[in-house]
Amino acid sequence: MPIPRRRIDVNLEELDQIIDRGRQAPLSESDGQKLKVALHTMADQLMPKRTTEKTSAVLSTTAAEAAAPSEVEKQKPAGHGRHSVAAFVGASRVVIPHATLQPGHTCPECSQGKVYRQKNPATIVRFIGQAPLQATVYEMERLRCNACGQVFTAAAPQAAQGDKYDATAVAIIALLKYGTGVPFKRLERLEAQLSIPLPTAVQWELMAMAAKLLWPMWEALIRFAAQGSVFHNDDTGMRILRLVREVGDKRTGVFTSGIISIVATYRIALFFTGPKHAGENIARVLKERPQALPPPIQMCDALSRNSPKPAGVKVLEANCLAHGRRQIVEVAENFPEESRYVLEALGTVYHNDALAREQELSPEQRLRFHQEHSEPVMNELQRWMAVQLAEHRVEPNSGLGKAISYLLRHWSKLTLFLSVAGAPIDNNLVERALKKAILNRRNALYYRTLNGAHTGDLFMSLIHTCELNAANPFDYLTELLWHADELAASPDDWMPWNYRETIARLQPVAA
Repeated sequence: MPIPRRRIDVNLEELDQIIDRGRQAPLSESDGQKLKVALHTMADQLMPKRTTEKTSAVLSTTAAEAAAPSEVEKQKPAGHGRHSVAAFVGASRVVIPHATLQPGHTCPECSQGKVYRQKNPATIVRFIGQAPLQATVYEMERLRCNACGQVFTAAAPQAAQGDKYDATAVAIIALLKYGTGVPFKRLERLEAQLSIPLPTAVQWELMAMAAKLLWPMWEALIRFAAQGSVFHNDDTGMRILRLVREVGDKRTGVFTSGIISIVATYRIALFFTGPKHAGENIARVLKERPQALPPPIQMCDALSRNSPKPAGVKVLEANCLAHGRRQIVEVAENFPEESRYVLEALGTVYHNDALAREQELSPEQRLRFHQEHSEPVMNELQRWMAVQLAEHRVEPNSGLGKAISYLLRHWSKLTLFLSVAGAPIDNNLVERALKKAILNRRNALYYRTLNGAHTGDLFMSLIHTCELNAANPFDYLTELLWHADELAASPDDWMPWNYRETIARLQPVAA
């Protein structure tokens, strides 16, 4: 696919005159400079921008060809953009029996054998379109007596009973707004185009009402997350228009903190928006941690504001290796050879970590695997970086010098995965989670109040926890709203991984 060319406004008449003069005599210094500036400007505009931090993209072509095999991006065949039928787990299924044959019937072709049902049926997938929210108007006939004036109205059908806005409508609004970043105003505009008005104010009222019903689930998630063996946390900037700060709080920043807690095989996502940093918010979660549990591993970048300081709770701090690597990436253009050495070494470590995931190694097996294959690489990298600074091969105040100093200064926390079982290698898990908050910020720009921010935190936490545990967030939110009373009585029974079993227990047993 050709690179789209951007329009550049230049004085073409002046450039033509310079070229014409160049045919008659050597270009003057000023003319040559003008022509060079124009050519470089056009080249910069047409040059494709790097959108990845992979070594093959960061380094020059020559360096990329010399990179370790694990770092060279493999050429993938062009995809056709289609999915197999097995991928449509949320689709409705219609079983169509054969019109004339059943298992055990005699074959009509050879009249000797008997037909049997094959394991895989023939399939057709068909898509239909519909509005995100649909409305049905029920018109009950009314009859009036012309003598006594009595009016007789037809009874409303069962489908018309209940709230005006069904739980499914509330769930899809929440999923569109907080799961995929569709602002209320944009959804209002779409529904208006489909002649089904849905004002922004109504959407917010539904979200605020649902948040009150689902708040016990939010508190249950915090309690469960506090039991985690590994925590990831980080911040991103946010904006709240009408934020009332606590008395004496002179801070001006507003943040959304993302926290991912790993409890056994489950992953819990929590979002906190307000003036507090990620370290303060994770401290709030750790206050719920049972004292009998061992210290958890806490992964973040090296900023002090991300480190928790809860009284009586100790953590094993790990720093994100991807953050350290990124500092090398940022200076790779100015220090290509040195950067290549560091990126290749770290590429080997990441390759080893990918192999450990593919082989589904236990935390202890993964630790031994890294100690055998990654620790020698990291030890040699540490020695090499120390030599660069000690022998003044790299200026300490240069971009590369500062990047190397960062890695060496935080080396023990950056390499905790080489000494503690289960320690992650980077903080990418929560970085991906924060994209949900960033998407909402880009599309909606701000929260109006702190209450609105807390409502967004609740829904983003529930939705992303579903995604991390392969649960359907639309179905989950719908069931929670339908069973709000049962949820309030026992929220621990309504986690994304056990709510289906809870619903099955509540259903009456057939006689």
